[in-house]
Amino acid sequence: MTTSSDRNSASALIVREPQLKPTDLRGILKYIPRFRNQIFVIAVDGAIIADDNFTNLLVDIAVLRSLMIKVVLVHGISTQLEELSAARGLTISNADGTGITNAATLDLAVRASSRVSHLILEGLTQTDLKCAITNAVRSLPVGVIKGEDRQFTGKVDRVDRETLQHLFAADIVPIIQPIGFGPDGGTLRINSDLLAIEVAKSLNATKVIYLSPRSGLLIDGVLQRDISVERLADLLKSRPEAIAPAELSKAQHAIRAIQHGVPRVHLVDGRIYDGLLNEIFSSEGVGSLIYGNDYQQIRPALRSDARFIHSLMRSAVEREELLHRDLEGIEQNINDFFVFEIDENIVACITLQFHGDLAEVGSLCVMPFHHKRGIGRKMVEYAALRAKEAGTEKIFALSTQSTSFFTSACGFSLEDEAILPEPRRTFAQANGRNAKVLVKALT
Repeated sequence: MTTSSDRNSASALIVREPQLKPTDLRGILKYIPRFRNQIFVIAVDGAIIADDNFTNLLVDIAVLRSLMIKVVLVHGISTQLEELSAARGLTISNADGTGITNAATLDLAVRASSRVSHLILEGLTQTDLKCAITNAVRSLPVGVIKGEDRQFTGKVDRVDRETLQHLFAADIVPIIQPIGFGPDGGTLRINSDLLAIEVAKSLNATKVIYLSPRSGLLIDGVLQRDISVERLADLLKSRPEAIAPAELSKAQHAIRAIQHGVPRVHLVDGRIYDGLLNEIFSSEGVGSLIYGNDYQQIRPALRSDARFIHSLMRSAVEREELLHRDLEGIEQNINDFFVFEIDENIVACITLQFHGDLAEVGSLCVMPFHHKRGIGRKMVEYAALRAKEAGTEKIFALSTQSTSFFTSACGFSLEDEAILPEPRRTFAQANGRNAKVLVKALT
């Protein structure tokens, strides 16, 4: 799996050793019920189609299909268009389908698109997948923008959802070119970043995954592993220059996608071996995830969570940060637990117990990979809120190694153990941990 240093690196990644191993199949199994029959729109930049790893990506897509995930493949052609124009000694008016597309550029775009689509057809056929190039996108000319006629540059008018659903039913992977057709049958060039989002919106897709030759979303030069759509939208309004120009288009379209109901948009380096699978089937991922409000959530634990909570707490118990709890004890007290999920994966837990007019937070544990992201503080704040709603005026915690966290990050103060209810004080003295008592008033 990806290490913390990998995750924080903003440098471009070219090739990695395979990360998924046969033993990881158990981890993948938990995703199958969640993703079965869901629709993923995978948008592949032209540069990735020209990369040596593209063949591996097609195999990864075959893996997704074997898990009953419906895949739509949208491809770009900028790299191929530029190469074709250079080979023919022709100057193109725009490469990515956002500026002016004159007649000569459109002609080369159609040729480049046909070549790329053929490569995808060939590759998917070699993986024993059925696939088809579609004309499911109806488009309109962009027209005149700020006094500039965009000529043959198009925008999506509608997506023929019924046709794509028929292809899914026939176990066929739709391939969508960055070429649209107008009401009169005329051909228009469409930006593939935009196209992927419009297709996802129409199909109520679960994910859009952008595969590009970049490590993910860079903000002020730092790779963002996950970012909320609210924060990203605010950043685009206040400091758009903070976002790397190469990711600006995808960031803008990701916001539109999430605002129109697509829950998650991923930006992944398509050159990483097994990168697509690791992004989808691990809580850490390898790229950047832009998410809506339902991505991160704290919820009451379920009995089915007990085994994972036990595993999560084990290393903290070994470091003597937490009091030992066996699996049976966790199951018996599961109603005291709350868990924090990222993309429906549990990454933290906490307990909330009531002792008369006092409430106690305990068993706070965050997966090491997710440290220093404010998750622990959010868990404590949530527990405090629940305690306050229940009419409790004070909340306390017992800690041997996290005193500074509770005081500096969560607003607790050191108190004498005499504040504890008698049964709790007796138990604390008996276990020999000599924990500090920290208290916070819930005003």
